[in-house]
Amino acid sequence: MPSRDKVCLACDGRGLLMDDEEWHYTCKICDGNGFMPQSTNVANRQLADVDETNRILD
Repeated sequence: MPSRDKVCLACDGRGLLMDDEEWHYTCKICDGNGFMPQSTNVANRQLADVDETNRILD
């Protein structure tokens, strides 16, 4: 198991996020790999593509 400082805090290392309707989608912070050193700057995040009901499109 990787050390906690290497795990993406947004998805808790799973690489997937889930919305309130239980739709799963790739984590945009770590690009789905589940690892992000805490010292990494996330200010360059990409906007997510969404449909008319604001569901994220992968």
